[in-house]
Amino acid sequence: MLNNKFLQIWVFIHPIPLLWEDPFSIKFPKNYHFIEIYLRNLNDNDKTKLNEYGINDDLFPSNTLFNYPSYIKHLDTRRINNSIENWEAAIRALQYFNYSVQNTLQDFIKLIYRSLFLIFIENEVNLHSLEVSLYSHQGCKYFDGAFELILQNPNFIYNIKNLKLDFYITAETITKLLTFLNSNCNSISSLYFLFPSYKDNHSTIEKSLSQIINSQESLRRILLGFNGFPLYHSLLSLKSSNCLNTLNTIIFYYVNFKNIIVLNEVFNQLNVLESIHIIYCYSLNTKFIQQIINIIKPFKLKSLLLIEEILEIEPLELLIQKFGNELEDFGINVKNNSQQLLHLLESVIKYCYKIKFLYLPVGLNNQKINLVFNLIENIKQNLNYLLIDVLDHYYDDHLSSNILQNLGQILPLKLEYLNLGLAINGNDLEIFLKNSQNTFIRKLLIRNKKKEENEDILLYIKEYIMKKRRVKYLAILENFHEKSEDLFFLKDKVKEFELYGIQVLNYYSLYIDINYFINEIYL
Repeated sequence: MLNNKFLQIWVFIHPIPLLWEDPFSIKFPKNYHFIEIYLRNLNDNDKTKLNEYGINDDLFPSNTLFNYPSYIKHLDTRRINNSIENWEAAIRALQYFNYSVQNTLQDFIKLIYRSLFLIFIENEVNLHSLEVSLYSHQGCKYFDGAFELILQNPNFIYNIKNLKLDFYITAETITKLLTFLNSNCNSISSLYFLFPSYKDNHSTIEKSLSQIINSQESLRRILLGFNGFPLYHSLLSLKSSNCLNTLNTIIFYYVNFKNIIVLNEVFNQLNVLESIHIIYCYSLNTKFIQQIINIIKPFKLKSLLLIEEILEIEPLELLIQKFGNELEDFGINVKNNSQQLLHLLESVIKYCYKIKFLYLPVGLNNQKINLVFNLIENIKQNLNYLLIDVLDHYYDDHLSSNILQNLGQILPLKLEYLNLGLAINGNDLEIFLKNSQNTFIRKLLIRNKKKEENEDILLYIKEYIMKKRRVKYLAILENFHEKSEDLFFLKDKVKEFELYGIQVLNYYSLYIDINYFINEIYL
């Protein structure tokens, strides 16, 4: 029997409705017992279905302080799916289950998935955000049961303000969903479209997206992420009368701008456009950049993150010269040691002073890192997120040493996030920690490529980080040959950090990738 007292304690310490608006997304601390609290709301007939899997009423809390399902505001299908799978694993470990040939694990997950949506619908929740993320055909099957309920209860999503559609597959469900959204949701303020490159029905999909855009009455933000998907209809739909006086933010994510020639035509119609974000896009050539520069309506280029090899430096320099003074997010994810990158960094140093997010995961060498140091000096009053990684595509002991010896003294007094991927020498690490001792880092991540298995950087971390309480969250991942070791799994050491108020987390749970950053900052 699961400890019912523990459930009551968990409910007691999480009574505030705000914490129940999106429990599937809570990271720290993480547990999945809230699913049991939701399932207690099922009627007797639905609970009987759970009995077939060995789930009895003693799994559920006997009483709760609030009607928790009614507080839900945000639903993300991917996180719901992950939460159910983790919850199932936890209660299976307690020998609750009795699967048969007829009742499989997939059937059970689909049942819980549908049951949760049924509970939310029956409680007539006021849903604010919906994220439909379908990455596999199995995930699509899980969603099908919930989608049937939504089709029968369109009021469930009628008032959503934030909609995210993130599909890596093609399925009939997706086409039906787009048609349904077009007819039943017209008050969306934030739209996120991330689709793969469809081969067969891309025209149908893109026209459906255009219809959704045209049907909105108060669209303020939109993300278009298509990986080569044609954008013609979607861009032209931004000219609709409903968007002209509401749309203020456009994010292009993994978009190929080749043959796109309608940017002037579209953007010059938008009366309240404030910012454009270009993140990991392709074909940033003269033809594209000239369209951006020639836009008459005033706006700010807030984000520029590069992933494509730079073949034409002059247009990018013109772009930075015109918009660099408002640029807040900048990154280079290009494995390229060409002079073009050096010239680009020099332009960023010259024109960009407001960068808050600096993302440099690949492609650095000693010549570039010195320019990066100059850039950090220039932007330290605004810098809040910094990632420097030399391990994935370029490995140099001297480069890692150079970074550790020269970075600490130029960091701002406070950082939200610092992630370093280096080949760390203990003496160099001590220099870095001493030089940065006046900097408080809320989230510190270190990925270390060890040269010797018995090297121990924790001695320095404890002395200069732990004892001085210089971080809130810490994650350290060390690699030696094919072996990886995450500090999070060394429980005795984790407890030692906890005594100083520092929470040690799994490296990849604390890691901020670009997709996560977009979600947290702009959507």
